[in-house]
Amino acid sequence: MTTQKESTRTATVVAQQSRAAGRLLISGGTVVALILLILFFFLMRPDTFLSFVNVRNILYQISILAIIAGAQTIVMVLGDFDLSVGATSSLAGAVTSVLLLEENGLGVALLAGIAVGLAVGLINGILIAYLKMSAFVATLATMTSVIGLGYLVTGGTTVFGMPAEFNQLGQGRFLNIPLPVYFAIAISVLIWAGLRFTTVGRRWHAIGGNVEVARLSGVNVRFARLLAFTLAGVISAIGGILLAARLGSAAAEQGGDNTLFSVAAVFLGMTVIRSGAANLVGTMIGVAIIGVMSNGLNILGVNAYVQQVVTGLIIIAAVTLSSLKTRET
Repeated sequence: MTTQKESTRTATVVAQQSRAAGRLLISGGTVVALILLILFFFLMRPDTFLSFVNVRNILYQISILAIIAGAQTIVMVLGDFDLSVGATSSLAGAVTSVLLLEENGLGVALLAGIAVGLAVGLINGILIAYLKMSAFVATLATMTSVIGLGYLVTGGTTVFGMPAEFNQLGQGRFLNIPLPVYFAIAISVLIWAGLRFTTVGRRWHAIGGNVEVARLSGVNVRFARLLAFTLAGVISAIGGILLAARLGSAAAEQGGDNTLFSVAAVFLGMTVIRSGAANLVGTMIGVAIIGVMSNGLNILGVNAYVQQVVTGLIIIAAVTLSSLKTRET
């Protein structure tokens, strides 16, 4: 009898430890994955991967994605998502570049590019908040239209030959660090502070937690949602302008990949905190995972098509982990 009780107690302890290990894996899986990726690529290329030049390259490569993923985080905090961030960034970069090639001033061109993001974000917000369209349908439609506009603006070609002062925004350096890295850090800090410390940030979190409770608490849900999508459009436009400056060229679908990567980064980041909600710090960890993986695979000479397959698997893993996290909470 005593032996049977001890066996039952042992089985219970093992089960509790297994559940605790499972929760630890889910909650810390994203950070652990980043550390393991860094260790793996370091062991494979110890003389290259963690060198100053390569770390700087990683930061440079992910800086634009970090900005656009920050924009995606804002709308995903509300429980929505934006499929048009990549197309918006491309159109903003194209409009800015074409205006510069037509010998408009740098300030005018930059404002026009940002205005493009403002307009697209505003349209998304009106469609979703006031016309009650689903975020998927609305942003898919605007993405398609914006890509078409991008082809019209660029004439279906890649435009280049912008002034050096514009290219300097994406190619210049301060303290031997590329300027887009500083822009990404500054924008990320602003988004983080806005989400954490401002009234509108708290309202966005409240809507994402329970929209009906937020509405009954006096939150103007429609306006808050409109503001979130508009801000996401503006931030995406800034990312697109910096991308055009970095590449010294602009095209209709130049930043298209950033849409899926930004969604993947936010999903990865949602596993970092206990609530399983979108958060800026987690998103940046997700961006780092994507950047480290891409850079490491390039160093190892892995085929670009294989990289696409791996990226898809990471998105599946991110969504699965996020679902498990939500179920746990």
